[in-house]
Amino acid sequence: MLRYLIIRSFQTLIAVLAVATLIFLGLQMTGDPMENLAPQDMSEAQVEELRKAYGLDKPIHIQYIRFMEKLLQGDLGISFLSGEPALKLILERFPTTFNLVMVSMLIAVILGLPMGVAAAIRADMWLDRFLRFLSVLGISAPTFWIGIMLILIFSVNLGWLPSSGLSSWKHYLMPAFTLSLYRIALFLRMVRSTMLDVLNQDYIRTARAKGLAERVVVYKHALRNALIPFITVAGLQFGALMAGAVVTEKIFAIPGMNRLALDALYADDRPVIIAFIIVTAVLFAVVNLVVDLLYALIDPRVRYA
Repeated sequence: MLRYLIIRSFQTLIAVLAVATLIFLGLQMTGDPMENLAPQDMSEAQVEELRKAYGLDKPIHIQYIRFMEKLLQGDLGISFLSGEPALKLILERFPTTFNLVMVSMLIAVILGLPMGVAAAIRADMWLDRFLRFLSVLGISAPTFWIGIMLILIFSVNLGWLPSSGLSSWKHYLMPAFTLSLYRIALFLRMVRSTMLDVLNQDYIRTARAKGLAERVVVYKHALRNALIPFITVAGLQFGALMAGAVVTEKIFAIPGMNRLALDALYADDRPVIIAFIIVTAVLFAVVNLVVDLLYALIDPRVRYA
């Protein structure tokens, strides 16, 4: 296990460096950031001084070498707008986004997993058809529309829930449900599909022939084997939410790292953009590592292999 962790950590480092290189090259192709940073009334000499202060006067290969040296030291540059370390700005907003995503994923798992199991057990019955209909609605509904409708109904018309911020548990309800609705539908359809496949296996028929209770057959034997693809998708969805909750954070005025990255993108604040992408790349690598470890925990065949 230790050797495996060392190898995966090295692979993660290589992946992060590759992502950093691609992002650096991509941003170099977007043009001169001084066009957005320098005020219109600034003289050419002042613009050059500002360019020199940020190290943008050097050749691209020198900028890249300095960038990679600082990256390995945990220094992702200074924000063009605030003058603060870019990584510090992202990490300050990270807990806000993380808490929101955790709540939304918890809602999605609590609702999507048992509904998928129920649909598989009662395949082609009225409950299965009804749940599949709901899943189609959940997958089809745009996130921004769901958020706006929730605000109109529960904040504007009924006045039950606050429409912005995350200062109390009530503030989490609407944005978390907005993020989780698609995942509920996705988990429902995935668990139903995998459960139907597992329930038709020979060892399930053997368990039933031995007289085991249906509850034991479903939850101990079938569900455990159906969790492997579910864990894979759940891990990917967690990472996708951490890097893609920008619409929800914008609609509900949540000061998360996605909203900060969007503002940085509008202002061409390259250090903050790079810091956001690097943090996201590391997060995906960690999530994939956790998913692999959960494989071994759930499936003995993976552990012994």
